Amino acid sequence: MSERGALRTRLDLLTREVAKFGAVGAVGLLVNIAVFNLLRHTTDLQVVRASVLATFVAILCNYVGFRYWTYRDRDKTRRTRELTLFVLFSVAGAVIENGVLYLATYGFHWNTPVQSNVFKILGIGIATLFRFWSYRTWVFKALPAKSPADEEAPRPAERFLEQRRSSETVEPDPVRN
Repeated sequence: MSERGALRTRLDLLTREVAKFGAVGAVGLLVNIAVFNLLRHTTDLQVVRASVLATFVAILCNYVGFRYWTYRDRDKTRRTRELTLFVLFSVAGAVIENGVLYLATYGFHWNTPVQSNVFKILGIGIATLFRFWSYRTWVFKALPAKSPADEEAPRPAERFLEQRRSSETVEPDPVRN
């Protein structure tokens, strides 16, 4: 494949990944905003506390979408590591997201429902950029590309069997002779 064709393929794959990430993120955004507004209007929770709870409900929803749809073809061998890193980067994203809301609410006293939603969405947008980079770089790691030589090379078990077959001596069958 030419260098130009390889670049085109990589860009196509990245475009598909961004689209899938965005689709899962859109569902997560709807969950986040719905839970946030539900908590904000039906409980006595403070704005940022309601936002933090809504963020973590959306994070759980997003993990399922990312693991089983967006990044379903990525390495699945170390789920504990994956989940640990996902939680770590999700918490960092939650701090970014809710830090923007906290600053608007308590720093600038912008606390009306419309202002809270605007700064909640702004925080989500900034945190989404961080999450996209961290999830694709650290959490859902791409499997190394297979070269044609890898597919032709025998696997260890096959090599063992081939060696065993070649070392066995075929003795004549006394019944047939």
